[in-house]
Amino acid sequence: MNKAQVIKKLGGPSAMEWGDWPLPDPGEGEVQIKHTAVGVNYADTYHRSGIPHPWPVPNPPVVIGFEGVGIVQGIGEGVIGFKEGDRVAYGIPPLGSYSEARNYPADKLLKLPENLEEKKVAALLMKGMTAHYLLHRTYKVKSGDVILVHAAAGGMGLLLCQWGKALGAKVIGTVSTPEKAEVAQAAGCDYPVVRSEKKFLEVVREVTNGEGCPVVYEAIGKETMQESLDCLRPMGICAAYGHVSGPPEPINVIKDLGQRGSLFITRPAIMHYVAKRSDLEFTANGLFNAILEGILDANINYEYPLKEAVKAHEAIESGKTIGATVLLP
Repeated sequence: MNKAQVIKKLGGPSAMEWGDWPLPDPGEGEVQIKHTAVGVNYADTYHRSGIPHPWPVPNPPVVIGFEGVGIVQGIGEGVIGFKEGDRVAYGIPPLGSYSEARNYPADKLLKLPENLEEKKVAALLMKGMTAHYLLHRTYKVKSGDVILVHAAAGGMGLLLCQWGKALGAKVIGTVSTPEKAEVAQAAGCDYPVVRSEKKFLEVVREVTNGEGCPVVYEAIGKETMQESLDCLRPMGICAAYGHVSGPPEPINVIKDLGQRGSLFITRPAIMHYVAKRSDLEFTANGLFNAILEGILDANINYEYPLKEAVKAHEAIESGKTIGATVLLP
């Protein structure tokens, strides 16, 4: 019988229970995948709790997780382009990756290049595709730009630091501890700032000679949003892609954006950036090339058996983890 982390009632980490989970034959347009590695994202904790971020959660019983790598072991009717034995990966819903095996729509599935390591892709795919569109499409980072990255030692933050540096940007990154500052700096963050020790706005003003940044990658939310907006130059962009400290207070368009210099604020979500198959392939190929070129490191610092996913969630919610976490079936 197929095993999975089954949630019968949404809640804390212990809501996940290791148990049997049905695995029917793949339906029309579906591929059946035997997982070899499963990615863990902070958004998984929202889904486990019932917070629709950024996707709605089906009613329990439910298996969460939207990032996985594995081997095709079954093909549904009407599927073309995939065959049994293919190495494949996905980084967007439908949910269900916290399982030994699952069925997944072929039109959202990606083939892995031969020389890409499966655990690396499981750790990187969703976050890496997010980093790609944040740096190349939400705001196209150029050589010489000064960018501000929050949570710079987290899984997403480290990717933004590495990739932003490779694009020629100067990176200011905020972190919660001196230890995390060292990690961020090693990943390419030029100016790591421990938020409890110094205002990041002061550093931005120093580095930019008072001009401000063209873009802020805002992942913290309530605690930092207003100061983040102060860090932007006129017509700058606040890319608010996360809110680990809670949703920010409502934005006053006139006071918060207009009076600060005709600022822009966006809530970029991967589901919109990869809605078309062509955009999904463009984004994934950009990520795969960056991995193969050595621009990005998976930063896998934590590996747990899939049956111990509760421990993985307890760890990432503690705020003490650095880098990526993967689950191994």
